[in-house]
Amino acid sequence: MKLEDLQVYQISMKLADEVHDLILEWDNFHKFSTGTQLLDAADSVSANISEGYGRFHFKDHRNFLYFSRGSLSETKTWLTKAVNRRLITEEKYNDLINRYNALGVKLNNYIKSIGDKGDANNNE
Repeated sequence: MKLEDLQVYQISMKLADEVHDLILEWDNFHKFSTGTQLLDAADSVSANISEGYGRFHFKDHRNFLYFSRGSLSETKTWLTKAVNRRLITEEKYNDLINRYNALGVKLNNYIKSIGDKGDANNNE
């Protein structure tokens, strides 16, 4: 199985692109303050999935998935700041939070599937 076939990777890439497009609409101050932090966190979810996938040992793979889960949590914090600062609507916030929560479930299931297997890249 290729990295691009993993649902958690596909979903995290799509969500980060949506976050990017939202931030493009903000004024410069918010783009470079809240926006930079939010986009870095959102991009880090898929980047850590990718880096872990490329690791040889299942423990390394799993460790990067833990980093990805941390980035997912950070993304939700920055989304909360964005809605509190009236940069996104409550509706958009709820949509993204719900989708990140669903991704979190999938990511946790993926982490569990890695287990102590030698060839972690054949699981999701």
